[in-house]
Amino acid sequence: MANSAGDRILVLGGGGREHALCDALARSAAIGKIFCAPGNYGISAVAERPALNPLDPQAVVAFCQKEKIDFVVIGPEAPAEAGVGDALDKAGIAYFGPTQAAARLETSKGFTKDLCGAAHIPTARYARYDNADAALKETDRFGFPVVIKADGLAAGKGVIIAQDKDEAGKAIRFMFDGAFGTAGAEIVVEEFLQGEEASFFALCDGEKAIPFASARDYKRVYDHDEGPNTGGMGAFSPSPLLDAAMTERVMREIIEPTLAEMRKRGAPFKGVLYAGLMLTETGPKLIEYNVRFGDPECQVMMKRLKSDLYAILRACAAGFKADMSIDFDPRPAVTIVYAAKGYPEAPEKGALVTLPDNLPEDVTIFHAGTEEKDGNIVTTGGRALNITASGDTVRDAAEKAYAALKTVKIENGFYRSDIGFTFRENPTLPSGKAQEHDAA
Repeated sequence: MANSAGDRILVLGGGGREHALCDALARSAAIGKIFCAPGNYGISAVAERPALNPLDPQAVVAFCQKEKIDFVVIGPEAPAEAGVGDALDKAGIAYFGPTQAAARLETSKGFTKDLCGAAHIPTARYARYDNADAALKETDRFGFPVVIKADGLAAGKGVIIAQDKDEAGKAIRFMFDGAFGTAGAEIVVEEFLQGEEASFFALCDGEKAIPFASARDYKRVYDHDEGPNTGGMGAFSPSPLLDAAMTERVMREIIEPTLAEMRKRGAPFKGVLYAGLMLTETGPKLIEYNVRFGDPECQVMMKRLKSDLYAILRACAAGFKADMSIDFDPRPAVTIVYAAKGYPEAPEKGALVTLPDNLPEDVTIFHAGTEEKDGNIVTTGGRALNITASGDTVRDAAEKAYAALKTVKIENGFYRSDIGFTFRENPTLPSGKAQEHDAA
């Protein structure tokens, strides 16, 4: 547990990912105090929440200097895009996360696709467009369905899978008409990959990378993967698809060439590299990169993590001295997002949240979009809570999470009922070949 003489930590962000990070950091004996900006109601239990704009690099530096912060953890992608890491570098303040230039692996999908081409990293065939007319002329270039992505950050919602030419045209106009603001000023159109999705996380010190963990998330808002894409409605870890052989292949074919190419471009990548993968008949292919722990994948990974997170992040920031041993609970973990009515388009704010007085030992509730108002807990964002559980199997963990969820209430809220159930626990994958999974 934290001690009063330990290090002073600042975590930037305020979602479920940051609650999970703060919760894991609070278990470190080397930490004395945790600050989190902006945080949320749940984070208040383990961290102080200063009035600090995490997107203002100079304000972050000034706070760190005033409060004698020993280490900063950049949670979401937006502070990285804003250049917070660069400002901390210049001020000589240790931190975990990428620089603005390195963050382009997430902040520009076109940049990453071009990098894949230069470094011979397996990915979907693609084309980039900066105007609707050119894109509309080539809507059937890759066949259907086809994937259309806003180039920039769109809170996990900037991807549309069009089933035919009419849908593709609507999606292209939707993005260029400003649906995602400047994020849609350019788009990437790419072939639809067949296979099984998996999320893979590697820790990078600019020179080397080590595997961290794997997960599978559920992006669609409704059961049976229906409805629009969201930031994620649930997840489980580890992914049964990413065994030792597949992990080695992903590191060799995707992660390591990416680090080499980023060094070549003068933007070495430090932090956590989150590879969204499609495991196809010909092997793993990169769908896209994120430059932070996923949300809600972070929740299930931190639920399983047994090693000292702070020691891991410090080692990553300083440069790995040797191969690190990172220990996880071998049991899987599942998290279910309890969302506010109207998510993802127009989530209701101010809905009353009711929590149980006690939870089973294997269950943790991470807060994402909650705050206290007039003595009550209310929603402040679309994804309000993450009900997270460990179990002997993914199904067992899911059943525990859903049992706990029945003791929680968000006024007018909703959640998917199939998280952790729509896959096979022990798939047979010949030499890296992925296959479709049915309900367990």
